[in-house]
Amino acid sequence: MTTVRRESLAEQAAGLLLGRIRDGEWEIGGKLPGETTLAPQLGIGRSTAREAIRILAGRGILATRQGSGVFVTATDVPVSMEALRHADIAAVIEARTAIEVEAAALAAERHTAAERESLREALNDRETHRADIDQHVATDTAFHRLVTVAAHSPILLDLFDNFAPRSRQAMADMLRLRGHHGDDADHDIHERIFEAIASRDTAAAGALTRVHLLALKEMLG
Repeated sequence: MTTVRRESLAEQAAGLLLGRIRDGEWEIGGKLPGETTLAPQLGIGRSTAREAIRILAGRGILATRQGSGVFVTATDVPVSMEALRHADIAAVIEARTAIEVEAAALAAERHTAAERESLREALNDRETHRADIDQHVATDTAFHRLVTVAAHSPILLDLFDNFAPRSRQAMADMLRLRGHHGDDADHDIHERIFEAIASRDTAAAGALTRVHLLALKEMLG
């Protein structure tokens, strides 16, 4: 079985997976094997297999369903991702707004002390990883996911998790278009969201999350 070369492992693994999908190994709607099966087949680690799946999910080829697995949704990207990048990022931010504003308000109302501590740790981790775009996006996603966990709404969490791969890709694309990320204003708004949740101010938690996401959308021009 063909394995990937040492450089650009995740991208190469994504290419191999896409090739196998196009060859009919998995039909549209079919479920992929788990990471523990795919990784040795491709000659990579589980974390690289996970990243390859994330790449293809961001391109609309795969979809992750919480508790069910990873499924094939297409055999190719139907339109030019580059041509639609701005519009796609804007649409992603709109969807994030629909999910995360309500999640933040509910988290302010429902969070536990342990969840509050986890949010503080995630916020500190996010601050630590300002420099690298991919790590910044990963830690940012982790923070917002913990907010959604603290909302104690299984449906909102399911929506967040199913949407997360596409959201991560769009956010990374947006930050690369901007040319900078992780500035003090960005950190400050996340601190304010955390403080609103911690103080159980539901109105402020929701409003600040909306302000943050609308500001991201406005950056697209």
